[in-house]
Amino acid sequence: MWYHKPVINEELLQSLPNLKIVASSGVGIDHLDLNLLSSYAVKVSNTPFVVSTDTADLGMALLLASSRRLVEGYQMAVSPDTEYFPADWLGAEVSGATLGVVGMGTIGYKVAKRAKAFEMKILYHNRNQRNKEEESAVGAIYCKKIDDLLRQSDFVLLSVNLTPQTHKLIGKRELELMKPTATLINISRGLVVDQDALVEALQNEVIKAAALDVTYPEPLPRDHPLLKLKNVIITPHIGSATKKTRHLMMENMTESIQAGLTGLPIPNEVA
Repeated sequence: MWYHKPVINEELLQSLPNLKIVASSGVGIDHLDLNLLSSYAVKVSNTPFVVSTDTADLGMALLLASSRRLVEGYQMAVSPDTEYFPADWLGAEVSGATLGVVGMGTIGYKVAKRAKAFEMKILYHNRNQRNKEEESAVGAIYCKKIDDLLRQSDFVLLSVNLTPQTHKLIGKRELELMKPTATLINISRGLVVDQDALVEALQNEVIKAAALDVTYPEPLPRDHPLLKLKNVIITPHIGSATKKTRHLMMENMTESIQAGLTGLPIPNEVA
């Protein structure tokens, strides 16, 4: 599967009686009905580890671009209407700011490593607390309650899997807990955020800005209000989009398929 295609439903499974494995690109499996696949004795694999470095890089890039208003700055610099650069056109500091990472898995932890180099204070919320050695390596502080992280963070970065528990994890209540000077960064899945609530929060200055690599749907309708806001950066779901990583993803999928067809242990099998 690439970009969630083809759609794996019961009709397709019934038409493929000899199917042994579905190899899906990327880390997310929210597009797959694992119970349905299991009922047909079909195994599933993904490519979770090869995408983590590039996705963490993009998360940090979105944080920097949003804080320093790079997209707005570029538009100002190249606009035929620009006669001078205003002296009061300012961004927000990154060094010394507080980053809250929601979902400290492989990607979230790599974001924290990058943020440490920018001398950021790092908070994180996760289902399970990391061990003390991992926390101290990046200077991360565990927040058992997400509310505590939201209240304290200057930047909130989402790197969770989409599950029933994380569906619209960030909604109106959570956005109102954030600082009015805070930025929301989403590199996970669009449905982790209540998009209507986000539009309202950005329009009413409940939070300062958002930087999104994911939305729902993708792409957004061309008249969607998120596309009209200056305090939003949207990229086209390119967390893993480098030549090297995409090549490695295909290699991982091929290895899993070969293993699944020959009865060997499947690398990156999804339980």
